[in-house]
Amino acid sequence: MSSGGRAAQLKHTGLRPGWTTGACATAATTAAYTALLTGDFPDPVTITLPKGQTPAFALAVESTGPGSATAGVVKDAGDDPDVTHGALVRSTVRLLPPGSGVVFKAGEGVGTVTLPGLPLDVGEPAINPVPRQMMREHVARVAAAHGGTGDVEITLSVDNGAEIARSTWNPRIGILGGLSILGTTGVVVPYSCSAWIDSIRRGVDVARAGGLTHVAGCTGSTSERTVTGLYDLPEIALLDMGDFAGAVLKYVRRHPVDRLTVCGGFAKLSKLAAGHLDLHSARSQVDKGFLADLARTGGATEDLAAQIAEANTGLAALRLCEAAGVPLGDLVAVRARDEALAVLRGAPVAVDVVCIDRAGVVVGRSAVAGPER
Repeated sequence: MSSGGRAAQLKHTGLRPGWTTGACATAATTAAYTALLTGDFPDPVTITLPKGQTPAFALAVESTGPGSATAGVVKDAGDDPDVTHGALVRSTVRLLPPGSGVVFKAGEGVGTVTLPGLPLDVGEPAINPVPRQMMREHVARVAAAHGGTGDVEITLSVDNGAEIARSTWNPRIGILGGLSILGTTGVVVPYSCSAWIDSIRRGVDVARAGGLTHVAGCTGSTSERTVTGLYDLPEIALLDMGDFAGAVLKYVRRHPVDRLTVCGGFAKLSKLAAGHLDLHSARSQVDKGFLADLARTGGATEDLAAQIAEANTGLAALRLCEAAGVPLGDLVAVRARDEALAVLRGAPVAVDVVCIDRAGVVVGRSAVAGPER
């Protein structure tokens, strides 16, 4: 039987994957800290990604100064039309006194968080949690190999980052001054509507051919881990639907399985709940007014509803409701399930929806519903 799951889908697209800004920053940081301790820049520099891949990156920039070293890596987004493709990501590493730990700073072209609702505190550089962890781990490895303490200041910058950021949603969500350093796997999955939708169809076909009765449409690697933990599904049951919720539902309507679980980030699934079948940020947005109306059905006061409608992000709206005891996550999951069932048009498929936060914690869940069997 042919293999399935996320890896098989990516292979089937024929598209070349690339590397996230987080992976590039980790490579640059590793090279800079190594040079700071040894006097030599490793070129290429090899890093280990969260799923075990060990890509090597050529250095585009290397320089040293008093107590610091800087390395730069040009981002290769593969076949993905990413606005940051070709951007030069730099890391300047400075030694700090023992016990200082790892401190992150935003240099030129890297944004700063100015509004709540993101996985970082206001005032923090826009360097997301997974890239921070990757850099901490690599700093520790370099320190262990070369006699360092691991106490460093890491300043990340991106050439022309402020200009590139104007083509992203950063200004709208309160990340000002530049780009975010992103990525949960280190790998950029290439985006192609036709190729990816074809790969989803192949994933369904492989699951059905393998006799599976339960598959899961996941928006990314974090939701894959969550749904695997909940249901112990085999790899070939996992459909990497990305933003293409409609593609999964329409194909399963014509090629049914007994049960479909849809698992994804709260904000993305709130779009499905509002009736959007393409969840990409360029084509649908989180509707905070819709979330406010939904929260009212769960007991939200008018004051809370007004706060939700003005929230910076979907996550911020969710946190407001959690603090008030309003089950917005469950309400979104139930509405998203009902929208999915509407698209299925009575096909013999039972559906449940699981909403998660960025860490993979379940923040909303629906019961299984569908045609009687």
